[in-house]
Order: sequence, then structure tokens, then C-alpha cells
Amino acid sequence: MSRTDPRLFIADDSSLWKEGELIPLPAGQAHYLGKVMRLQPGDGVVLFNGRDGEWQTSIEGLQKNHATVRLLSCLRPQQETEGVELLFAPLKRDATELVIRMGTELGVTRFRPVLTARTNTHRLNLDRLALIAQEAAEQCERLDVPTIMPLEPLAVVLARWPVRRTLAVALERQGEGGPPGECDALLIGPEGGFAEEEVLRLSRHEAVRSFSLGARILRADTAACAALAQIAAASIKM
Repeated sequence: MSRTDPRLFIADDSSLWKEGELIPLPAGQAHYLGKVMRLQPGDGVVLFNGRDGEWQTSIEGLQKNHATVRLLSCLRPQQETEGVELLFAPLKRDATELVIRMGTELGVTRFRPVLTARTNTHRLNLDRLALIAQEAAEQCERLDVPTIMPLEPLAVVLARWPVRRTLAVALERQGEGGPPGECDALLIGPEGGFAEEEVLRLSRHEAVRSFSLGARILRADTAACAALAQIAAASIKM
């Protein structure tokens, strides 16, 4: 594998990848390899599909909207990302996209947008967010791409949340200490914080562990990234 080889994710539900197999690429990736990267047949590309690990491949055919690559060797076996699920209230477009991008880099396994009393947007372009997560996974060299769930009301999500799955919640001026190192999911509220009835509902849920990110009031996107970084750092020390 050359450090200059582009690294691409492809969604492939066919049979398991094997050495020597030809893999067709989507039109968008064919365009990227040919027109953006200026590659030619014989050049290398690194592929992963979230199931069969990471593979070194060689371009066999490359046209404007069509490309095929041949699997040469498995560089890394499949390994699931060890991280947490992130529940977050959607923000303005740029801030939401930042949460998806940085969350992917910091090991989020699944994004679950939730509708709160103070959520300032009720519309999400899930296809665009999925593409951002894919591009972040390609860049940071993780072997899978986190899923992004449809938007749901927070109350609905909490009503069916299993008690055994620890949910760390950032509560301004109410939680104690940083996020727990061992938690299954993280919840970050909207700009303006949670409404009183939401705080009460969270405090009564057996799975919830509240924490604080310090004396300063952080923007919601900053809070998400700060908490994820602390959780990741705690997992490394353990």
C-alpha cells in the first residue's frame, strides 16, 4: 500500500471478497479516480466495505462513469470500531456536519439525532450526512462507516432505551465530573440546553449518568467533540 493510494469505501452486499476478484466501482468513484486523481489502469486503490477488511487493489479498467479494480491482498482484517453511540439534537447545517465528521473520526458507532424542546431544526439531509460520515471514515482509516438513524423525539427514544445500556448525558451545571469511561452512548442537547421537563425525565431514567464538561458553557458541537474525545482518551487508559 502506498500512502498516496486513494482509500475508498464501497457498499457491497455480494459474496465475501477474495484475492483476484474484480470489483466494480460506482460512477462517482470512477469519476473521482479518473478526473480528480488522474489515475490510470495499473494504479493502486485501497478499498474497504465494512465487512471484509481493507484491501489493496489495482485498477483494471477506468472510463468516465465506470471502473473496475482487482483485489490483490488483504491489508487489514475487519475490526469493528470500539466507540459509543451518539445521540444529539440537530444543529444548523454546518454544525451538524461537523458533529458527523468529527464524531466519525472519534469512533462513534452510530449517530441518533433526537428532537428536543429546543431543537432549532427539524429537517436533516440523511443522504448528505451519510456521505460526510463515509468520507470521514475513508480519511481516518477506520474499517467501517457509522450509521445515521432517522430523527426521533427524545422522549420516544428514552421510553424504549434499555436500562442495561449506560447513557452519558452532558447537563450544564448539574452533572459531576467528566463523561464516564465506560458508557454505551452519549447524549448532547441542543443550543440552549434541555428543557426542565427533559432534565427531569433524564434524571429519572435508570440508564442515565449525568456529567459536566466544566464551568464554561460550550456550543453543542464543541460539547459533542469534547465529550467524545474524553471518552476515547479514557478508553485508551483502561
